[in-house]
Amino acid sequence: MRKAVLFILLFAAGKAWAQPEIKPYGALPSNAQLKWQQLEYYMFIHFGPNTFTDKEWGHGDEDPKVFNPTALDARQWARTAKLAGMKGIIITAKHHDGFCLWPSEYSKHTVRESAWKNGKGDVLAELSAACREYGLLFGVYLSPWDRNHPAYGTPEYNQVFANQLREVHTKYGDVFEQWFDGANGEGPNGKKQVYDWNLFEGTVKKYHPEVIFFSDAGPGCRWIGNENGFAGTTNWSTINRDEFAPGMHGIQDKLNKGQEGAKDWVPGEADVSIRPGWFYSPSTDDKVKTLPWLLDIYYGSVGRNANLLLNVPVDRRGRIHANDSIRLMELKRTLDADFKSNLAARARTTVTNNRPDNVMSSAVHLTDNSYNTYWAVAEGELSAEINLSFEKAVTFNRLAIQEFIPLGQRVKAFTVSVLDGKEYREIARETTIGYKRILRLPNTTTKSVKITLLDALASPVISEVKLFKAPELLADPVIKRSKSGEVTITVQSADPVVYYTTNGSEPTTASAKYTGQGFAFKGAGTVKAKAFINNGKQSGATVAETFDLAPENWTAITEGAKSAVDGNSATTFRNANLKYPAELVVDMGASTTVNGFTYTPNPRGGIVYQYAFYVSDDGKSWGEPVAKGSFANILNNPVKQSIKLTKPVKCRYFKLAALAPADEKDQTPAFAETGVF
Repeated sequence: MRKAVLFILLFAAGKAWAQPEIKPYGALPSNAQLKWQQLEYYMFIHFGPNTFTDKEWGHGDEDPKVFNPTALDARQWARTAKLAGMKGIIITAKHHDGFCLWPSEYSKHTVRESAWKNGKGDVLAELSAACREYGLLFGVYLSPWDRNHPAYGTPEYNQVFANQLREVHTKYGDVFEQWFDGANGEGPNGKKQVYDWNLFEGTVKKYHPEVIFFSDAGPGCRWIGNENGFAGTTNWSTINRDEFAPGMHGIQDKLNKGQEGAKDWVPGEADVSIRPGWFYSPSTDDKVKTLPWLLDIYYGSVGRNANLLLNVPVDRRGRIHANDSIRLMELKRTLDADFKSNLAARARTTVTNNRPDNVMSSAVHLTDNSYNTYWAVAEGELSAEINLSFEKAVTFNRLAIQEFIPLGQRVKAFTVSVLDGKEYREIARETTIGYKRILRLPNTTTKSVKITLLDALASPVISEVKLFKAPELLADPVIKRSKSGEVTITVQSADPVVYYTTNGSEPTTASAKYTGQGFAFKGAGTVKAKAFINNGKQSGATVAETFDLAPENWTAITEGAKSAVDGNSATTFRNANLKYPAELVVDMGASTTVNGFTYTPNPRGGIVYQYAFYVSDDGKSWGEPVAKGSFANILNNPVKQSIKLTKPVKCRYFKLAALAPADEKDQTPAFAETGVF
């Protein structure tokens, strides 16, 4: 009997291997890219002098002694990442200010010149060791832009940067990802650098041939086109690399969606910070993204065929702040609950257009919880149906589906339907799948789920289909204020009770209760709100909104600029006839003490980069600007900018001068909102 069974197994195996192999389609991932894609979620850490100077882009002229963390603990970073379910850590080994977190022989702006450990420290050594201890992958970000190095802007600098890459890739063990920022500004000599990307990549490959290179053009993985953390609802893992280059403008939409049928496999990586900025600032301790927001990001990145690189900035002690850590653990617990039980594992699975005479391809593999097995549609067929049927009705609100990408990304469109009575009702219509697509759906109860593959570039090859019932989550309150200074709070969850504060304290059930009627808050400050259910036993996250002075009696002197001071960032002032340099002049109606100003860009265009801010008592005499500079990284991260003045000023009028655009191709400035605090 044993011999007979063995013979049958060997015969079946021989027959299986004798089947014509499924032909790969189009661009394909390398083994390193496939392993990278399966990581899904890992940590970014921005850390350096900016942490201590409260800047996003340092100028390279800061005293290196400002870098002096009091209790740096890289093991705490690694432990936090591990507990959060992350698979690795990428650190800003060198940002645009040129400061090196290791004692580079090719710079005088490093930890060696800092006050930390009397110049004997090495952040990369400590972090790489911590990553090995906790079983995490180690990655590095090195900016080629160097606002400190005297050679920047000369041919010699490219070799300097290559030497720094060599140091990092030979002294700290394996590196899984090399992150290249395409930023290219002026150095200390006022010149820009012509980067030698072939030299940079060749230097790294010499020591780590399997490293994944991140940039706007890959070649390992690509920027997803924004710093919000969201891939496109259509997201191809392919682009034509020769159409892109690091630092190019006007390519965000293509990077967000990828390019159908393109020749190069360059999957997307979604980078986003857990705070409004990339570097730590004490002013953002109460602005850590809420749990629902982070869930939206997770489903909008990992759930849309991209990897998620979540930035968690280290604070001035050299540790991950408790607020960030707590939120990461909340996210981990919620994701564990969302994907706790795969309902599809107990389904009866049937398909149409099955590939004939190929035992390697079977509908059984769709629910076997193994990515390395698959079901394939018959050669030449571009559509098919997958049906999951149950003896008893199941309730689900998540559907995950994966293509077997070693054979290429193929599916162009699919739908999800459920049996409702005697007929099927469509509940989702989507486009691409790729490595993983996760749909968030309304709670749906049914005995049959049908996935219809509508169209594809080649015969679809599907690895896994899963269904889950995720617990309901309490929604975040939304805080808004009108031009007159009336604050309203709304929340979408069923029957919540909202409590709020206006003095920066944490809302509790002893705080003011929001009754549904707006309340006056005309001054500058922070309103916090929290939703409670179950008689206060369960609560959501604290939401904070920081307001400038209410523009109740303000008048825009600049013609047509009313929408720039209406208290509503959803409206924008933009005049096609107004070109750089341009001015926005505002009359506040009364003499006011001003400590700083804010500028909210329109993310759809017209983003101001360089600015000057003036004040006046009469609207005629302006004098020298009380603030002048640039909004760092505003093009990629178009969020509200707050600029504090060196000292308070008293004035009735203010003028925001837009001196230069963030995108040189866009010469018409836009102002979604402008204010003072």
